[in-house]
Amino acid sequence: MPPFFFITRIVFKIRYFVMNDYEDVIRLWREAGLPYKPQGRDRKDNIEIELKRGIAIFLIAEKKGNIVGTVLATHDGRKGWINRLAVKRQFRRMGIAKALIKRAERELKDRGIHIIACLIEEDNQASIGVFNTLGYKHYKGILYFTKRESQEI
Repeated sequence: MPPFFFITRIVFKIRYFVMNDYEDVIRLWREAGLPYKPQGRDRKDNIEIELKRGIAIFLIAEKKGNIVGTVLATHDGRKGWINRLAVKRQFRRMGIAKALIKRAERELKDRGIHIIACLIEEDNQASIGVFNTLGYKHYKGILYFTKRESQEI
């Protein structure tokens, strides 16, 4: 698949995140309302470490050199996770989120990952809608538990 996508009247490119993108990505996450853990998992050096471990696929959607969307896909060797999906408000409903998800899915499948999941907060109707249209199923019987060393992780 070519790196450029034509959706309605917008042309954008999907590429890999580089560390120089960090500040722009954090601004986008904040604008999109994603939880941000600046002392923990989202700290610049922690993201760099995660990327070097080889289990993360961090993608950027870019229009005319400006970051307009992100997705971070990770895996444990068995199951893949779609995380940190965000699109700038003025570029929503143009297919960018779907394109980012589809590219992340393809890259996970290329690594032998055939189960892909995501966690969405129940009030995030935009993301629920996107994942529904892409064939993801909501499992109401699953409860999510977490154990963290700190609230920043």
